[in-house]
Amino acid sequence: MAKELAKQYNPSEVEDRTYDFWCKNKYFHAKREEGKKTYTIVIPPPNITGQLHMGHALDNTLQDILIRYHRMAGYDTLWLPGTDHASIATEAKIVEKMREEGITKEDLGRDKFLERAWDWKKQYGGRIIEQLKKMGSSCDWDRERFTLDEGCSKAVREVFVGLYDKDLIYRGNRMVNWCPHCNTSISDAEVEYEEKEGNFWHLLYTVKETGEKLELATTRPETMLGDTAVAINGDDPRYAHLHGCHVILPLLNKEIPIVCDEHADMTKGTGVVKITPAHDPNDFEVGLRHNLPIVRTFTYDGHMTGAKDKAVADEIFASGRATQNEPEVLDCGKYAGMTTLEARKAIIADLEAGGYIKEIEPLKHDVGTCYRCHSTIEPMVSKQWFVKMDPLAGPAIDAVENGDIKFVPERFKKNYMSWMRGTRDWCISRQLWWGHRIPAWYCDDCGATMVSKEDLCECTKCGSKNIKQDPDTLDTWFSSALWPFSTLGWPDETEDLKHYYPTNTLVTGYDIIGFWVSRMIFSGLAYTDKAPFDTVLIHGLVRDAQGRKMSKSLGNGIDPLEIIDKYGADALRFTLATGNSPGNDMRFSDDKVMASRNFANKLWNAARFVLMYLGDDFKYNGLPQNLLIEDKWIVSKANSLAKEVTENLDKYELGIAVQKLYDFIWDVFCDWYIEIAKIRLQGDDESAKDDVKAVLVFVLTYILKLLHPFMPFITEEIYQAIPHDAESIMVSEWCKFDESLTFEADETEMEKIMASIRAIRNRRAEMNIPPSKKSKVFIETSNIATFSNGVDFVKRLAYANEVEVNESFGDLGNVVTIITDDARVYIPLGDLVDFEAEKKRLEKELATAEDKLEFINKKLNNPGFVNKAPEKVVQQNKDDAAKLEEKIAQIKKSIEEIAQQ
Repeated sequence: MAKELAKQYNPSEVEDRTYDFWCKNKYFHAKREEGKKTYTIVIPPPNITGQLHMGHALDNTLQDILIRYHRMAGYDTLWLPGTDHASIATEAKIVEKMREEGITKEDLGRDKFLERAWDWKKQYGGRIIEQLKKMGSSCDWDRERFTLDEGCSKAVREVFVGLYDKDLIYRGNRMVNWCPHCNTSISDAEVEYEEKEGNFWHLLYTVKETGEKLELATTRPETMLGDTAVAINGDDPRYAHLHGCHVILPLLNKEIPIVCDEHADMTKGTGVVKITPAHDPNDFEVGLRHNLPIVRTFTYDGHMTGAKDKAVADEIFASGRATQNEPEVLDCGKYAGMTTLEARKAIIADLEAGGYIKEIEPLKHDVGTCYRCHSTIEPMVSKQWFVKMDPLAGPAIDAVENGDIKFVPERFKKNYMSWMRGTRDWCISRQLWWGHRIPAWYCDDCGATMVSKEDLCECTKCGSKNIKQDPDTLDTWFSSALWPFSTLGWPDETEDLKHYYPTNTLVTGYDIIGFWVSRMIFSGLAYTDKAPFDTVLIHGLVRDAQGRKMSKSLGNGIDPLEIIDKYGADALRFTLATGNSPGNDMRFSDDKVMASRNFANKLWNAARFVLMYLGDDFKYNGLPQNLLIEDKWIVSKANSLAKEVTENLDKYELGIAVQKLYDFIWDVFCDWYIEIAKIRLQGDDESAKDDVKAVLVFVLTYILKLLHPFMPFITEEIYQAIPHDAESIMVSEWCKFDESLTFEADETEMEKIMASIRAIRNRRAEMNIPPSKKSKVFIETSNIATFSNGVDFVKRLAYANEVEVNESFGDLGNVVTIITDDARVYIPLGDLVDFEAEKKRLEKELATAEDKLEFINKKLNNPGFVNKAPEKVVQQNKDDAAKLEEKIAQIKKSIEEIAQQ
């Protein structure tokens, strides 16, 4: 018994109810079904601070399309959801809230602060998950994970201790990217470069031994207080006499050496560079090569160091606790306590007053900023924990090179390779409280460092109780790098891990290939001996209608939830899929969403039409035995559509697949077959009515199933209304190509009829003849059988009141002639026709045809083309020429007939 659909499709009435139906019946839940191929996606975990934005909407729409397709195709599917604790972003939010209350982290203490953090997570952490559900995301919510949950924490400690035991994790003083606002180190991948206005200050340093002035340039004069050398290239003849000499550091009147190092490029500037090992990555390496002092002049909150900072550092050296590359700290005197920018102004003024500035050269240059707060990054030497990357990067490079992991599109393989081959040791410690605390303890009595999977209460070396755990936490990406397997239970050998790992497709943006994708790959290989996934599907950014990146500063962000409230989730999803091409950015606009909404309405109205004729007594038993030409045509087209959409989905060509569905549903099914079906549906032959109803149900079912991954809500609602083969469309069987449903000959013949109908309609439109003006149509063709089958179609769709089909006609009097590949169509419109205009139109058509024929004949008369082009291409040109010759002859005949009027 058919269900009645509402007159208009109302997404707000359908979507929540349908989603609850899916969840209640556990359709999203993966059941570990033996014997089935598995298909697994782990969601890129959104931050618990997150609010759904268009990037999330696109990313999760693509994942849901793939999961729903594979679920229907018979795979044992798992889409594993979860969220990321997002150390820096979450702590910043909590600290900001506390600031409004007038309290600091230090006021509360670590334990009380973490209580607040967990309360904050409970209050806001699930917000984005609920928003993803509004999108229709069919994740297995029973398996939802969090990067700080017990299982993920166990995996983190397992990896940290394992790497430490293999000497792949170490603690030391090295150059890091320091954010003075977030007050923590960040990784290279978290530094965003922004073009900013700046200057090259050309400074003059006096050589102690000769008295000459060495010119060097810097964009950061405030760092000069930490200079511990000046470098020249040992092969530079200009400075050969200065080997072993010294310069006097301006303002501090301090003697520092001139060193010979390849870092000084003879081809750039004067070939002289200042060396500040504590505040520049390249200078740090020069300092190591020449055993230079490392002198820090910045505090960690972005000010110049003073007497107190120096005293703390001096005490460390005096106590013997200083480790390798431990930086000294300078008392910056009059500049102490200034921000780095305030100090820059003061230092420049003093340099100018002392005659140490030769020139100020304006420039634009890229400045590193924090990806979270956008503050300028200060390179600093700091004692941190690092992962040695060289031993881990090698296997991760091999896995992509040998094809174990492929990138879609392949061009992003280069991005990955560039990142992995250029990667430096990864700084994994963060000066934060929210996150995975580093599982390392230090003994105050014997100085031992201990790393353990379990919490320690006493020193494992001397037995002292006087031990302290490292206060820092791990980089958020350290735990999310383990996401594909930690979420499945690793390091325990769980059933889920055995069944669903390795996963299949990772869907993510190109902007986090270095952040996350690379780290998951080397982590999976290092800890599980398996690549974590076989395919990385890269998508682009969602931009606004003008092609601009969406941002708060531009105010051009679009809230997906507002779009859903206005147009429905299906319209949003369809818009994001339409035109989508892996790796390429896309533009988003209201017009596109409205078009998608209109498409949904078109499908809804088509379904209501079918249901209107099915009635309560109709029994669907599959396709009828005797299919008419129009039935074979639509069934064969639907069958081919299933094959093509499946192939597109398997190749991740989601935008191509959805366009084919749009074209078929709108043009082929709605505008053609439904109109043709009305002939039988409105006739008196009950058997013919049942046959066409069955075909309508068959094709509509194909449409709904193929469209379901893209538009899950409306397809489920319609599926439940028509005769259906499963309790939900999402667990029904995917449409598979069936050779027995291919009717190529019938398709070809039907297209000939349709071509004549289109030609008639186009001609009438050109002549501004309204549909209400019916006319007799004569079809002259040698293909009598085919066009006789299409008489009723021509009547209904080409506004004919009578149709005659014959091999030839005598004198028909005043007619308009329409020529198609397989027929000549005559329409006697009498004085409705402007014969002079018709003659001009035919002459124009004749000229176009003759031009095309001339172009083809030139190619066919060219031996180079005929001998070198593929035989198939040459034959196609010959066939086209023959058709054009026939068409030209027919047009000329029509012009002659008009001339005789």
